[in-house]
Amino acid sequence: MIRIAMLGSGFVCDFFMRALRYVPGQVVVVNFSRSEARASKFAAEWGVSEWTTDMRAAVARDDVDLVAVGLPNDAHAPACIAAAEAGKAVVCTKPLGRNGPEAKTILDAVREHGVWHGYAETEAFMPDVLRARQAVEDGAIGKVLIVRAREAHTGSHASYAWDVEKSGGGPLLGMGIHAVAACRIFVGKDVMPKEVFCWADTLEHDVPFEDNAIALIRFENDSLGQVEAGWSNHGGMDVRTEVYGTDGLIHINSTHGTPIRAFSLNSIGYVQEKADSDTGWTFPQADEAWQYGYHGQMFHFVEALSQGKPSDEDFVDGYIANMVIDAAYRSAKSRQWEPVNLDL
Repeated sequence: MIRIAMLGSGFVCDFFMRALRYVPGQVVVVNFSRSEARASKFAAEWGVSEWTTDMRAAVARDDVDLVAVGLPNDAHAPACIAAAEAGKAVVCTKPLGRNGPEAKTILDAVREHGVWHGYAETEAFMPDVLRARQAVEDGAIGKVLIVRAREAHTGSHASYAWDVEKSGGGPLLGMGIHAVAACRIFVGKDVMPKEVFCWADTLEHDVPFEDNAIALIRFENDSLGQVEAGWSNHGGMDVRTEVYGTDGLIHINSTHGTPIRAFSLNSIGYVQEKADSDTGWTFPQADEAWQYGYHGQMFHFVEALSQGKPSDEDFVDGYIANMVIDAAYRSAKSRQWEPVNLDL
């Protein structure tokens, strides 16, 4: 039985808990939140027996095997390092750090203390992405030449995401990091990104960072990744990936290609994350936690940890993604190709 300390009580941790309902061999024994009200509410809603506002106390408990970090970006490093120092396995949501050096500090901590680590990148566990990945690995479309990945909506619901000191950046970091993962999944995770060219600008929102960005990633084998991220997309989440190879192509539409399409004059209820409307034409998600990969990743993390196997996605992947985004931000300023300076 894997015993979990859930750090956070917001949007991401709700998805973690929705997924864990279907994962055998685990139990969440404590929830940490910086707010007593939110911690007690979260614990009551999800049937967690204990809660606390003391993060280190939650992590250090003798009955905790795995720490799941679903906190705002600025809290990832303190939480992950605390888990490593306590000798606990740790899972962290994206992005691993607010920037590459911070991510490297986290990676160094888990390596120094020899703890198991998993990077909760949902792209790697989405059912449609997994099926497409298998097709690519089986050689269905030949050598992958170009991967185009897009993540967009109208702006984050989380207040910290609008504060650059807490978030580390705009949608290029917050959403583009998913697209970086998608590119690596299909180009091949053993193929390192070598340089990035990026356009980023503030087109709509009153924010001190970009609200739309496009980045090109050149990989060591000369494959090209194209990352699109932005906060100017109405109609709900737009998550798409296109893979082009020498012998074919694969298109994935994770949010608008749902099996359910409806037209209603009255509210249809919850549609999907960031949906603008619940009337008219809608594309309701049957189970967002499943479609977005939360079920798959939580099952994988619990199973891998219980069997003593490394995670398919770990903090090395998180660090690489952060370093690609760092290069993209540099390129947006220099208007030149910028190297991805990995220190693995």
